[in-house]
Amino acid sequence: MSGRSPAAMRKKVLLMGRSGAGKTSMRSIIFANLIARETSRLSATLDVEYSTVRFMGDLVLNIWDCGGQEVFLESYFEAERDSIFRDVAILIYVFDIKSAEVEKEFINYERCIKAISRDGQDARVFCLVHKMDVVPPERRKVVFHAKESEIISRSRGLDTRCYPTSIWDETLYKAWSSIVYALVPNVEALGLALSGLADACDADEVVLFEKATFLVVSSRTRRSHRDKHRFEKMSNIVKQLKLACMGSASHLDSVQIANSRFRAILVPLTATTIVMIVTPRPGPAAGLCLLNAAVARPEFDRILLHSAEGGGAAAAASAAAPVAASEAGAPADGVGASAAADAEDSFRQDAAGGDHAVPAMSH
Repeated sequence: MSGRSPAAMRKKVLLMGRSGAGKTSMRSIIFANLIARETSRLSATLDVEYSTVRFMGDLVLNIWDCGGQEVFLESYFEAERDSIFRDVAILIYVFDIKSAEVEKEFINYERCIKAISRDGQDARVFCLVHKMDVVPPERRKVVFHAKESEIISRSRGLDTRCYPTSIWDETLYKAWSSIVYALVPNVEALGLALSGLADACDADEVVLFEKATFLVVSSRTRRSHRDKHRFEKMSNIVKQLKLACMGSASHLDSVQIANSRFRAILVPLTATTIVMIVTPRPGPAAGLCLLNAAVARPEFDRILLHSAEGGGAAAAASAAAPVAASEAGAPADGVGASAAADAEDSFRQDAAGGDHAVPAMSH
């Protein structure tokens, strides 16, 4: 796209923690489509492993995965300090809850905080208390909050967010969704557009996922739900389904999950996002939701384009107008009507009612 500097959308993400903490495993699960049981074959990171991840098209994450062996840590804080800690947008520090050297881990964390605090850098700090699956379920909340309190007390006043994580459940997606949420520059505009889509569909909830990672980018809830981890659970489930389809040389296009109480439809929204629309049953027909998603697609494309060109405020203003489609009429400009009709063909089973989950796949 002309008129924008690619560097403006590049964000440096520093991934640190002691050797064996699980840094490379979680990065590989989120960004390289590895499944949890395959991470045991990963070798220890030596020095710094660099990777570039394009997120939602125009946001580029430069991830510096820093090996945690003592010899490398000393080099980071001394000889390589200027290059390692310069221009950091996000510091992710991974604490291994199984570590027997707790104080040494905190000393290294404090050195990281001191390094990124210099020169007034405006870095965000995320601490992941990892491998929480080894803690008995009834103890996890107490153990995590104790660790969180200690972390915050050693963070020199920096805005620090802590999350319990494990590669074996949805907590990993919760933490990394929060991290990328802090990096996406146009979440306000995306949220307004999601509100419009939710209103048009009379949806309980609408959730926007990044297509490659299935991390939650933004969401709007119109009716409360007791399960606060439902989005991350869906990320985990659909990511596993996507990987299973890849293993059978199939491509996952869309999913519908329904029972007597609700319907959840997941369909591509833009080239880099997938939307989940959750409606009550009885409620709006699946076709109406698909039609509204098709109508909304150009608006979301415009928001992402505005963001890439530094026009987030303008995008937020334009997103305030909701999409409009109803049972009685097609969209005024006809945008996406044929696409919605094609998508509706994937959901003909809906008329039968009952509990079902229908993935639409192509080869």
